[in-house]
Amino acid sequence: MQIPFNPELFGININTHLVLEYLAFFIAYRYYVFLRKRNTDVITSNNRLSIILGATLGALAGSRLVGFLENPLIEFTLNNAITLLNTKTIMGGLFGGLLGVELAKKIINEKHSSGDLFVFPIILGIFIGRIGCFLSGTNEFTYGKVTTSTFGMDLGDGLLRHPTSLYELFFLIFLFIALKTVNNRLQLKNGDLFKIFMLSYFGFRFCIEFLKPNVFYTFGLSSIQILCVICWLYYSKFIASLLLTKHPR
Repeated sequence: MQIPFNPELFGININTHLVLEYLAFFIAYRYYVFLRKRNTDVITSNNRLSIILGATLGALAGSRLVGFLENPLIEFTLNNAITLLNTKTIMGGLFGGLLGVELAKKIINEKHSSGDLFVFPIILGIFIGRIGCFLSGTNEFTYGKVTTSTFGMDLGDGLLRHPTSLYELFFLIFLFIALKTVNNRLQLKNGDLFKIFMLSYFGFRFCIEFLKPNVFYTFGLSSIQILCVICWLYYSKFIASLLLTKHPR
């Protein structure tokens, strides 16, 4: 199979990444609905709908904002404006969605944590989307730096690069299994599973960014890495509580 992989169907080139992106949203949502039916949800249906709306709007705004910050010197022309609207990143989507949820909960006065039900559908959705990124090769800015290591792959430009999307696929499998194990074996507080997911995923993305050919840096960090630091600071109280918790010997 050649990368980028864009098969032809009935004389039409299929945008594999776009197809898998829409498929990721659809399957992740259906998985969420399945999990909600199997678990007792303390949040009412109307409030849950408001929370999903807040998450969607926050994710939409956050993904575009961080996507712009990854390439802030773009010239403002009509073509570039269209490109900017199509530029997005899952990191901005996750953090923007988090802020959107918190704002929605304040508006509807919902006190219960709402993130745990979203954890595994989010991981599944990211996984499917990352398959599309990998198959898109250098057509999507998710590829890694040129490397001489045995992991190097030709992603479409004739150079051996770190397949960072492939690395992420393996990490997501590990994270899914690990969080399933933690959720089944430990008595977590409501909302803790989502916090652990966010800290784990943002921690991974902070590290993997060093393998990507980023151009724009602030204090030696990319915009994605700065967002990761902001996420850690946002959950600093939770991190402190984990570190200070006394575990039985």
